[in-house]
Order: sequence, then structure tokens, then C-alpha cells
Amino acid sequence: MLNRRNSFKGVLAASSWLLASKVQAQQTCAVQTRQTQAQIKPDEALALLKQGNERFVSGQSIHCDLRQQVHATSGGQAPFAAIVGCIDSRSSPELLFDQRIGDIFAARIAGNFVNDDIIGSLEFATEIAGARAIVVLGHSDCGAIKGAVDNVKAGLLTGVIAQIRPSLEKLNYKGVPNSSNTELVGRLTEQNVRDAVARLTARSEVLKRRVAERQLVISGGLHDVSTGRIQWLSA
Repeated sequence: MLNRRNSFKGVLAASSWLLASKVQAQQTCAVQTRQTQAQIKPDEALALLKQGNERFVSGQSIHCDLRQQVHATSGGQAPFAAIVGCIDSRSSPELLFDQRIGDIFAARIAGNFVNDDIIGSLEFATEIAGARAIVVLGHSDCGAIKGAVDNVKAGLLTGVIAQIRPSLEKLNYKGVPNSSNTELVGRLTEQNVRDAVARLTARSEVLKRRVAERQLVISGGLHDVSTGRIQWLSA
């Protein structure tokens, strides 16, 4: 009788755990709304991105019904963060941060630099659409960064490379820059991210005001394409 009672308790406990797990999964897969977005503080938005990268790196990404999310977001969106990243196929923000439909804005351009078009898009993402965090995300082994080191000139790509070259000049590198110098490429990757972060508030009164009012946090990160892990840059 006692064994049957313990067995029943075990089944009941397992059922309760399963139910709680399902509820948690449903809440995690729920799309962002204006109400949930408004409850997220800027630092919390950044924390959500950091937690997402930890899930991605550890192989514990959350799997949701994306078709259901398409339907749920068809009437509007309320992403909690915006990412400025490179076009590199290994550096997809939605995957790296383990986010889904309606969670983040993603602006992607070779070399993850910011110009007026990118900044204007981020002003929309934050001032109009309510995103709480902006992350400028560089990555290792970046072709655009290597192109900037080598001063590549090729069609319209020349103009893209020109956006990154000022960051190289800040490094005061002695000698002839060459992309085979992995240390130099790494230093430029980080400097380019730091310059982009600084440019956001230097060029945009909207973003500067939102940061001052603690409605927005801006951060930089470096994605290691060999591990998937993101190193967060201090201010």
C-alpha cells in the first residue's frame, strides 16, 4: 500500500513538473507585446540577450512554433532590442541570441559600422517602436575588417571599406597593415565596434536623450565564430 502511495506521489510530482515546464515554455515562446515590452528595463533587455547567447552556446536553444508566432505578430510588433551586425552568414543575431519572430530588430551591413541610414533605423526601433537595448555586434574573421586592413578597392565595396578605415587609423599601427596579422585584425574588429557605439549617441540626439533618460542602453559585443560565444565590451 505504501509503495503504491509513493508511486502515485511520484507520478503526481512528475505530472506537476511537466505541466510547469509546459507553462514556462508557453510563456517563453509568447511573442512580445507593447505591454510586455514596456515592462522590460534597458538592463533587463541586455540581460535577456546575454541569457540567449548562453543558451545558444550550451545547445539549449528554445524551440517554438514559428508559424504560430507569425500569426501572433501579424497585427504588430514590439521587439525589446535592436542589433547592428555584419552580413556574415555565421553571425545571425536571431540565432546567436536565441530570439524568435518579433523579439529583436536586426540591421546588418558588412563590417557592422553605423551611418545615418543605420542610425535613423535605430531611432525608429527605439523612439517609435520602443526597443530598450541596442547592441553593435562585431565578429572574428570578418572579411570587411580584413578588407579595411588591406584597403581593398572594388566597386561600391570601396565605400564600405572607407567607413571602417578611420578606426584603423586610431590604432597607430607601425608598418604596412596586412590582414594576415591576426592581432591587428582583432584589434580593429574591437575598435570598429567601440567607434560605432560611440557614434550612435554622438550623431543622434534621439538616442542620446533616451540613454540619458534611462530608457535605452547601448552596448558592444564581439562574436567568436569558432565558438558562438559573445564577449561583451565594457564601456
